[in-house]
Amino acid sequence: MAIARDIIDRPGAAAAPARPAPLGEMIDPFGRAITYLRISVTDRCDFRCVYCMAEDMTFLPKRDLLTLEELDRLSTAFVEKGVRKLRLTGGEPLVRRNIMHLIRSLSRHLRSGALDELTITTNGSQLERFAGELADCGVKRINVSLDTLDPDKFKAITRWGDFGKVMAGIDAAQAAGIKIKLNAVALKGFNDDEIPSMLEWAHGRGMDLTLIETMPLGEIDGDRTDQYLPLSAVRAGLAERFTLTDIPYKTGGPARYVEVKETGGRLGFITPLTHNFCESCNRVRLTCTGTLYMCLGQEDAADLRAPLRASEGNELLSNAIDEAIGRKPKGHDFIIDRETRKPAVSRHMSVTGG
Repeated sequence: MAIARDIIDRPGAAAAPARPAPLGEMIDPFGRAITYLRISVTDRCDFRCVYCMAEDMTFLPKRDLLTLEELDRLSTAFVEKGVRKLRLTGGEPLVRRNIMHLIRSLSRHLRSGALDELTITTNGSQLERFAGELADCGVKRINVSLDTLDPDKFKAITRWGDFGKVMAGIDAAQAAGIKIKLNAVALKGFNDDEIPSMLEWAHGRGMDLTLIETMPLGEIDGDRTDQYLPLSAVRAGLAERFTLTDIPYKTGGPARYVEVKETGGRLGFITPLTHNFCESCNRVRLTCTGTLYMCLGQEDAADLRAPLRASEGNELLSNAIDEAIGRKPKGHDFIIDRETRKPAVSRHMSVTGG
C-alpha cells in the first residue's frame, strides 16, 4: 500500500478519475478546483534580470500576440468557468501598449461579483505612472519583484533597471491605497546577507515579503547551480534572529507564510525545489499568444488561440479549456543540481508569465 501511495503521489503519476465539474467550475484530474488564472500579456520587459533572461533576448513578433480584446475574451471565458482570481504578468505587464484598456475592461468582473480579485505582478518601473488608474479599476493588491535594496546591486541584477523609479513606484502605489507584497528571489552570494534587512524594511512600510527559490526556466547566461539558495537554509538562519510562527494565511498562490514576532509582519516562502507546492495547485497560466500551460514546470500546453479565432461563439474555446484542464499534471519536474545543467523547461519565465 505504501508503494502504491508513493506512485500516486509522484508528479508524473496517473490521475484518479476526476469527479464531474459542477456548472461554472473546473476540476482537474486530481480533484483540484482551478480558480486562478495568470495571464502573461507580453513577453517583453524593460529589465533583464540575470536569473530570468539572457541579456540579448529575442522577443515574439508583435503580430503573434493576442490583441487586448482577445485577452479580454479569453479571460472572461475562464471567469465564466469558475476562475475567481486574475493576475496579469509578463515580462513586465505595464509596458504592454494600452494595457490600462484591458485592465479597465476586466474590472467589470469585479463590479459584477464574478471575480474576487484582479491584480498584477510588476517590476515597479511603471507604477508611478499607473498606480492611480490601477486603484480606480479596483486593483487592491499587487506584487512587486525586488531582490535588493542596494542601488548598485539592483543595477547589476536587473542589468537595465532604475532603482529610483521602482522606489517612486512603490511610493505611488501605497499613496493610491494599493497593498504591496514584495517578491524577492533568494540568490546565493548576492542577497542572502541582505534578507533580514529587507524583511525589516518591508514590514516597516506595511508590506509583506515573499522569498522565492530560483527556478530552472529557460537558458540564461549564468549557471543556476551557482545561484540556487534553498529556502530551508534561509529560514533556519532567520530563525536565529527572529521568532517565526507558521500561520494559515493564504493569498491564492503557492507561498507558505510565517508571522515575524519582532516586526509584526508576514514572511512567505515559495519553495518549488525544497518543498513543492503542487498538492494545492489551483492555477493555470496563459501566454500572450494564447497558449495555456497547465503547469509552470511542464512542457505540455494547449493552443487556445485557434479555437478563439475559429468562431465568434465560445463553444469551441470552452471545450478546448475543458480538455486542457483534464490534462493538468500532479506536479512539476523542477530540479537544480550539478548533474542537471539544462533547465527543466526551455521557455523563459517571461514567456509563461511569472
